[in-house]
Formats: sequence, structure tokens, C-alpha cells
Amino acid sequence: MISQVERAAASPATGDALPVMVQELVKRYPKRPTNAVDGVSFSVAHGEVFGLLGPNGAGKTTTVGVLTTRVRPTSGLAMVTGIDVMRDPVAAKRRLATVPQRSNLDRALSARQILLFHAAYFGIPAAERTRRANALLEEFGLLDRADDKVDFFSGGQSQRIMIARALMHQPEVLFLDEPTTGLDPQARLFVWDRLRDLRSRGVTMILTTHDMDEAAELCARVAIMDRGKILAMDTPEALTETVPGQNSLEVGIAVAAGDREALLAALSAVPGVERAEPVSKSGGGGPAGGANPWAAFAAGGGAPSGGA
Repeated sequence: MISQVERAAASPATGDALPVMVQELVKRYPKRPTNAVDGVSFSVAHGEVFGLLGPNGAGKTTTVGVLTTRVRPTSGLAMVTGIDVMRDPVAAKRRLATVPQRSNLDRALSARQILLFHAAYFGIPAAERTRRANALLEEFGLLDRADDKVDFFSGGQSQRIMIARALMHQPEVLFLDEPTTGLDPQARLFVWDRLRDLRSRGVTMILTTHDMDEAAELCARVAIMDRGKILAMDTPEALTETVPGQNSLEVGIAVAAGDREALLAALSAVPGVERAEPVSKSGGGGPAGGANPWAAFAAGGGAPSGGA
């Protein structure tokens, strides 16, 4: 638990604060048996591209939700540019920008209008917001579509506008939630090129992804998340060399309900097994009667194939 003294001490008054710092972050939802985020800690340096890698439900989006003030944490500390996002969400929002996984564009507006309205919300003077909008439309290859309604844009074009919109107020930290999910290969490569260009300019970014290739292409460091926890954190190259691949085995075993824990303990004790757990099976694939657990265990550190 982060005390008030620790919280105050972690809030530097100078401009030297880390772009992102997370300490012992926990998010618990009512009626859920496990925490969505469970004791996560990490920090991000100036100009770094940091990746949160993991399957759906790993806690990546919830972590970003806390950092971008959309989700209130149960406990822990989340700071952006030295600002406690719980204590001063308004100030934090002025320093950050978010590109969501799903489009939230106003489909009745043109690309130019979307950028200008966003800049106006942040109090940017009219002449400057026009200049920025034109520059970003050109940079993202949409100047010729600037006055078209985004309702007629492809998925890749919509994603470009969302990234351009996020950059209009020149944030210190850019958060991207699975920025290429659902895009065709050409659109994906275009987004990668733009993000690499932002990286070369020293823009600090945090992106979530379930794609190791994307993380390797864009990120200086990656934290692998599963079930709300960080399992490993290093450069993509180091993780590729040191983290074993996914090796999991599912076995159907008829066992009395009272013997379930003993079975899991026995499986966990097998050399090379890192985790054993029951995996729920629906339909006719399980043992007769459907009441017996399916014990899945991962050899060499991969997540069980049925457990995510």
C-alpha cells in the first residue's frame, strides 16, 4: 500500500519527473475473483517507447486506463510527468494523449474539423491550430482528404486521424491501445512508420499489444503481462532470448472433487512445470459428466492455452 508520505515524495515539483511511473498498482472490480491489475510497477524514461504485451484480459488496457485517468485504481500510485493522476486528473490530461483501440471519431465531422475541435478544447489559438492541423494531415497522408467526413474513411485512415488528433496539443506522453488491431498489412506498416518517426523525435510512448513482432519493431522495453501481473520486463531482444516459448499441455483426468487440489499440487511438482491450474471446458469436450477438472500445466513458462 502506498502511504500519503510516499505519494507526496513521489511527486517531484521539477520538470525532471519521469514521464510515467507506476508503483504497486491494483485494480479490483466487484464480483470478480481476481484483480484486473495486481501489484504492477514500472517506469518509463524520456523518449522511450514502452510496450505492454499480453493476451486479451492480461490487464494492459486497464493499466493504461488508470494512467489516462479513465479508470480509478483500487490502490497504488500512477503518475504522468510527475502528476498523480488520481489527485489531479485535469492537469494530467493536459500532459498526455490517448489513441484508443476502437474508433471514437465523430463520423459527422471532417478530418480537419476533428483536429481543429480537439485543439480548441485545449485552448490552442486559431492560427496555431490551423497550422498544426495542416502539418499533421500532410504528415499522415490525409491532406487530400482533409475536408471529407471520416464516416467514409477506411479503418487505417481513421486510425491515422486518431493518432494525428492525439498529437494536436503536443502531449508529453502518448498512449496507444493496440494501435494496429484490425488493420490490413499496408495500413499497419504505415502506422508503424509514423510511430517510428515519432520515436526518432523523442516522443515518449506507451503502447499495448498482443503481437511480439509489433513490440519488437517499436519498443525499447517490453513488460509481458498476464492475469494482471508483470511476468517479465526487458528489451524485446532479451525477452526473445530468455523467455521460453509457449509450451502447454491439457490433460483430462477423472478425479473426485475433493482431490482437485492434491492433483494440481502433484502436477506442479513435476520437473519443468511452472504452473498447473484447472481449465474450464464447455460442451462435450470434457470428461464424462462435465464435473471433473481439466488440469492444464505449462512446461517452460508459457501460459496455459485454455486459461487466458
